[in-house]
Amino acid sequence: MSCGQSSFGKLLRNRYRVIRLLGEGGFSKTYAAEDADRLDAPCVIKQFFPQIQGTGQRTKAAEFFKEEAFRLYELGENHSQIPRLLAYFAQGSSLYLVQEFIQGRTLVEEVKEQPFNEEKIRQILTDLLPVLDFIHNCNVVHRDIKPENIIRRDNDGKLVLIDFGGAKQVTQTSIARQATVIYTMGYAPSEQMAGFACPASDLYALGVTCVRLLTQCLPIQDVYGQIKDPLYDAMNGQWLWQEYIDAQGIFISEDLRKILNKLLQHLASDRYQSATEVLNDLKSAKTVIIEPQVTQPTLLKLPTEPKIIRPLPPLQTCEFDVVTIDTGGREVNRDRATAEFFVEELSKGITLEMVAIAGGTYLMGSPNFEGDADERPQHRVAIAPFFMGKYPITQAQWRAVAGLPKVKQTLNPYPSKFKGLYRPVENVSWHEAVEFCLRLSQKTGREYRLPSEAEWEYACRAGTTTSFHFGETITTELVNYSDSDTYIMETKTRYRKETTDVGSFQVANAFGLYDMHGLVWEWCADPWHNNYQGAPADGRVWEDGGDSHRRVLRGGSWNFGAELCRSASRSWNESDGGLRICGFRVVLSLG
Repeated sequence: MSCGQSSFGKLLRNRYRVIRLLGEGGFSKTYAAEDADRLDAPCVIKQFFPQIQGTGQRTKAAEFFKEEAFRLYELGENHSQIPRLLAYFAQGSSLYLVQEFIQGRTLVEEVKEQPFNEEKIRQILTDLLPVLDFIHNCNVVHRDIKPENIIRRDNDGKLVLIDFGGAKQVTQTSIARQATVIYTMGYAPSEQMAGFACPASDLYALGVTCVRLLTQCLPIQDVYGQIKDPLYDAMNGQWLWQEYIDAQGIFISEDLRKILNKLLQHLASDRYQSATEVLNDLKSAKTVIIEPQVTQPTLLKLPTEPKIIRPLPPLQTCEFDVVTIDTGGREVNRDRATAEFFVEELSKGITLEMVAIAGGTYLMGSPNFEGDADERPQHRVAIAPFFMGKYPITQAQWRAVAGLPKVKQTLNPYPSKFKGLYRPVENVSWHEAVEFCLRLSQKTGREYRLPSEAEWEYACRAGTTTSFHFGETITTELVNYSDSDTYIMETKTRYRKETTDVGSFQVANAFGLYDMHGLVWEWCADPWHNNYQGAPADGRVWEDGGDSHRRVLRGGSWNFGAELCRSASRSWNESDGGLRICGFRVVLSLG
């Protein structure tokens, strides 16, 4: 039995039920299927029907197919952004691969709704280049990278590279030998179309994918089978994507243009030779152009030129202690760790240290046995890289920024109850914290803001899943908080009943952030929601359906107990003031 229209609903190899055709091309077809031996779990079947004659040729094809399947098995088992191989076998005149089904949407589905902006393109490169680096280090070339073969996985927002049916093992020797020609018109470079695919061929296809997502211009095949492509001048071998976006008024920074143009070079030797090279250029490209957008009617005159964000100051490296304690409050581990940061000068002698936070995914909120109902349901969130203040904003930093020109409202330079240049400011409203960010952005040319609630918890946890980044408890030797409760079992306590200088405990979390637990409540950008039902999975500020008069607070403070200092604990205050016991720290997106 072989797959086909008449096979839908029947079992292949007495196990896999073919549901529907997903796509076809060349000598293969791809089907959605169910695994009857695994409670009808969804899977994907790739069917190959090679055009071969004779028993010897068929045996050789089966051997090559087995080698290919083993290669795919190794890739999927060792990288979470590559579907796992579940089975391979021959039946009738066809060969079959059964792979994990990835629940999500392809990038071609996303781009049909709206073109991608620079931020999304940078995220795509940041997410996929490590995958290409992995497969190329395994001496494999994918040979069919395109929006249809990239899925954004629903459960974590990660991009998954699919359809390795045309993947090829390459070595320094085999690259020089002509191979079976496999490619998709409009995405493949000339050397691949000639049968000499190499890692730079995949990088070219990724570059093509990016410019098509930016422009919404996918290659179109007419009734005669000819490809119509407004982005590529085939007669002169030139890409016209920059002319297209300029004509459409789409603003892309010069740094990203250079990266994409190098990916799209005609000769493989002129392109990037590895995914790592692209990543290095992407990380060093700090100048980002933000498109002017109108979200509400306004009497203000909009800028006619794109807004340029200044390059970041040089990154430096800091060292710090990361401590873990047991449930009795005893220190069980102390590691020396490092993080990258840059220094923003606010005024003479007053600086702001911004720590680089790597992107990733985490489980936000509390399990049923911990916390309150407003911390549930737990849900997985994908966070893009960003920078965050090493400490809560201090009174010295507040005073420096309060002296800058007003943007929307005045700021009291001395709002705090507990005085001290290096103590956190603790008596400011949400609107005043936003004004601080606006003034700081205006001075520096960089877009400072309050963190989203999802970013704050991600930054606080720093990869941990316990109640605190220290473990399941905290002590007054590590955190400034009040009132003993079930989270503390020490016999000697010292409740300070006031703020202390930032960083005075001399321990940080694994990201290099200090005082994330206790000391001072910290404002987040989000309006208050009573729980996480419908919360976004991408870490953005959750505006929809929230109470804009109440804003989220995180971290606990010097006058609250340990329960409210947990990583997942959340509270709120009235945005115009309410209980004036709140401070904040600022964040900066990478692009």
